[in-house]
Amino acid sequence: MELRVIEKEATMVSIEIAGEDHTFMNVLKGALLETEGVTAATYDMNPEQSGGQTDPVLTIKTDEHTDALDALEAGTERVIQKSDDFEAAFEAAA
Repeated sequence: MELRVIEKEATMVSIEIAGEDHTFMNVLKGALLETEGVTAATYDMNPEQSGGQTDPVLTIKTDEHTDALDALEAGTERVIQKSDDFEAAFEAAA
């Protein structure tokens, strides 16, 4: 996975995530919205400035006590945990 930071402030980060689609981005966004300190998480697949379809741009905003990159790390850890939980439940049901 290739990431490119577009904009970074203490409580906000915008990152382009190469090669991903709505499936992954919706899961990541949902996990971020469940993360403590995150006030907003969204992504755009077709930013106005791009002139067309692009790789998704994820934007995270946090409260003043939460660093945006730390929130991204916590959100990705949440995605990994949910995936592991799903895999275990699936294997137990098989």
